[in-house]
Amino acid sequence: MKKVLNLFDFSQKVNYRTEILAGLTVALALIPEAVAFAMIAKLSPLTGLYAAFVMGLITAILGGRPGMISGATGAVAVVIVGLSVSHGPEYIFATVVLAGILQVLAGVFRLGKLIRLVPHSVIFGFVNGLAIIIFMSQLTQFKTLNAEGEMVWMTGAPFYIFLGLVLITMFIIWGLPKLTKVFPSSLAAILAIFGIVVALGIDTKSVGDMASINGGFPPFHIPMVPVNFETLSLIFPYALIMAGVGLIESLLTLNIVDEITETRGSGNKECVAQGTANIFSGFFSGMGGCAMLGQSLINVSSGARARLSGITAAIMLLVFIMFGADLIEKLPMAALTGVMVMVAIGTFEWASLKTFNKMPKSDVIVMVLVTAVTVILHNLALAVLVGVIISALVFAWDNAKRIRARKHIDENGVKHYEIYGPLFFGSTTAFNSKFDVLNDPEEVIIDFSESRVVDMSGIEALNKLTERYLKQGKTLHLRHLSSDCRKLLDNADKIIEVNILEDPTYKVATDRL
Repeated sequence: MKKVLNLFDFSQKVNYRTEILAGLTVALALIPEAVAFAMIAKLSPLTGLYAAFVMGLITAILGGRPGMISGATGAVAVVIVGLSVSHGPEYIFATVVLAGILQVLAGVFRLGKLIRLVPHSVIFGFVNGLAIIIFMSQLTQFKTLNAEGEMVWMTGAPFYIFLGLVLITMFIIWGLPKLTKVFPSSLAAILAIFGIVVALGIDTKSVGDMASINGGFPPFHIPMVPVNFETLSLIFPYALIMAGVGLIESLLTLNIVDEITETRGSGNKECVAQGTANIFSGFFSGMGGCAMLGQSLINVSSGARARLSGITAAIMLLVFIMFGADLIEKLPMAALTGVMVMVAIGTFEWASLKTFNKMPKSDVIVMVLVTAVTVILHNLALAVLVGVIISALVFAWDNAKRIRARKHIDENGVKHYEIYGPLFFGSTTAFNSKFDVLNDPEEVIIDFSESRVVDMSGIEALNKLTERYLKQGKTLHLRHLSSDCRKLLDNADKIIEVNILEDPTYKVATDRL
């Protein structure tokens, strides 16, 4: 019962001032992001803001990583935009609920550990790609509406004013921590730029120019869609992709924050939290979402390490929506743009550029490819999947070349083959080439004490090899095979010597057992 109720680690020292100020900073940074992502998904701005509140609050309380921030994200927006255009927001809410259910199931069945299969080169590529996306998304803030209602690049004085305010914001964020860390530099920069704009009466782009954020408490709303198989068949593919994208981005963000804070979060707990948050988001008129690397880094870099900062960010966001919209809409977009540009700079793994000549070429290719897919397609799940597949194939190829056979003939004229390296689908050809069936003596022993039969391809290679020796009328002995290998070999009772004391007990990856 204690583990169920103990959502908060009360033994952890919490700096309440730092947590609250960090949460306030994150809340301010969440507003333009949530509005922008809602617009990408062709939904109302409040749909993105409600999602940011619900996702942020629930994951802050239940999540597996204190200090991590969740909300409406571009990765999710890209997934659901097609369904939003074709069927409207009600189907989006239903999709978000279904995606949440799938994510909860992933956590219940402990699939969060699969993130361990993601190589470091893929994480580098993912982080670098996301940093580039964050930076490029801020360039759109340098656009404004012309007389015809079209978005065009700023020119003249408005451009130089906006750029100057962005550079001042970046300078404050960079320089203030060198003087003092008492106050979060990002929040200080936002307040300083706001003060400059108000004091000097500068006419520049503000949050209100994007969209109005004025609203009430997120309304409870059951998605108004037909409850039938046709609806399920329509939304399930979107929900599955959304669930996958959300979990991949959330678990990778968890790993990155783990490295920064030198602590360890719980992937399975985060899966359940993300799913629960998406279920509530769908029922409270939100577009759903996942963990946000940029906002998480703002939070952590501001000194936050506990759940309080995430809870504060979510509650303050709701306060802004319900009571402070008029004030928040006056915030200069240049300040928030400068914050996010600094986040992009801090997110990019600059150290990865120095390792190009030190890392294996395959890792460099994987890293660059994942970055390119992330930036070009904005599909984080696909980018990670491509990186993992290529890394797995490279690993298989490298291991396929490592199989060796040491050969010798003992004093009794028996030939011994001592196998080294794994026997699996990639190494079967090299394995078969080691044997001289026609010229071998009448008795042959193959020793697997330094090898391992990994999969069904390895078993089939052994079966074919034993058939070749049997056709020549020669006696073959296989030593040090696991019990499941012996079961799968067709002629096991004739050719295998069982050594109870030394034979291994590992399992072969096959469906025949």
